[in-house]
Amino acid sequence: MAKSGLPRFLDRPTDVEPCLILVGMAGAGKTTIGRAVARALAWAHVDTDHIMEAWWGQDLESLRQRLGLEDFLRAEEQTILYLNIQRAVISTGGSVVYSEPAMRRLRAMGTIVHIHAGLDTIRSRIEAAPNRGLAMPPGYSLDDVYYERQELYLRYEQFRVSTDGVAEADAVQTILDLWLKKI
Repeated sequence: MAKSGLPRFLDRPTDVEPCLILVGMAGAGKTTIGRAVARALAWAHVDTDHIMEAWWGQDLESLRQRLGLEDFLRAEEQTILYLNIQRAVISTGGSVVYSEPAMRRLRAMGTIVHIHAGLDTIRSRIEAAPNRGLAMPPGYSLDDVYYERQELYLRYEQFRVSTDGVAEADAVQTILDLWLKKI
């Protein structure tokens, strides 16, 4: 047994390795780019939307409809607050920026990179995937949500990488270059 009372193989090292956290609008490319960055770093990739889907046993849009927007955002916040991982690329849900406690937790876990795409790009990507949900208050348009969230992403981002007209490989390389310079 280790000092923690856990079997030795479950005792984590005390020197925590930081994570790389990707935030941005639905359709910006967080999951696609996150997987590629994780592969390049030989790290785990964690998608918090997938964690929520696995926990609740249903897709995000069904979950949002079932819980309502306020409780959905609270569930997303709790998902982040319970994360206890390291040395991973984390792709977050686009609405995570509505939660200051979740964003503080993510900042404590590592470096926050805003995966940015313009409104026209986001609109075309969302329209191309009709089953993709978007946590949006009643009466809001995509434009409203986009501009509201941009201010929040700006508040929390440590780096910004655009995916507008940029090849996936180039966006990935930009993140890797920023990450290596930061270390």
